[in-house]
Amino acid sequence: MKTLASALAGILGVCVLAAGPAAAFSSYDPYGGDADDYYAEQSDIFGGGYRRQPAQGYSYGQPGYGQGVQAAPQAQVQPIPREIVAFNANYKPGTIVVSTQERRLYFVLPNGEAIRYGVGVGRPGFTWSGVKTVTAKREWPSWTPPAAMLARRPDLPRYMAGGIENPLGARAMYIGNTEYRIHGSNEPDTIGQAVSSGCIRMTNEDVTDLYDRVRVGAKVVVLN
Repeated sequence: MKTLASALAGILGVCVLAAGPAAAFSSYDPYGGDADDYYAEQSDIFGGGYRRQPAQGYSYGQPGYGQGVQAAPQAQVQPIPREIVAFNANYKPGTIVVSTQERRLYFVLPNGEAIRYGVGVGRPGFTWSGVKTVTAKREWPSWTPPAAMLARRPDLPRYMAGGIENPLGARAMYIGNTEYRIHGSNEPDTIGQAVSSGCIRMTNEDVTDLYDRVRVGAKVVVLN
């Protein structure tokens, strides 16, 4: 039987941003689509290490590292490894680059490399692109459903404290003056899928790793 958090994450699907101070960022998208409910529960997901890909012959934009890979929805039945990869693009170290078509996030390192993470992205009709900055960071963020969501789902809790059951996961990084977030997830089987309303979701292990590297003010580049 799925936990309350798993059921909530499937219902909510994505997040909505609150334009305003950081305290308003706790609202969640009341109009997100349901994630497909055919994934198996996973108990052993991404370890703490990295897989380093051979640098020779690869660069961002080529097969395996550029946009266009995995453009069609596919069931992600195996964990997406966190890897250090060749990344030859004109972004400063510390920049976050999200390719929604690849469903990958790159954290740019020096010397033509990046850490590549698997991510869940916006479902069709909810993708977006642009250049923003990280405006706030929160550990184990709490969640308060907005009034619009409660009107549709009066059975939902009025408030959920941060923790493993919370659909926002272990960490959240807020993007610009939008309501979009890079956040964790208690449904790792949705990583690599297009299931959200625009937020970028990661496993709790990966979002914690990224959170510790990213500074407030870092540039976030989202590419379609």
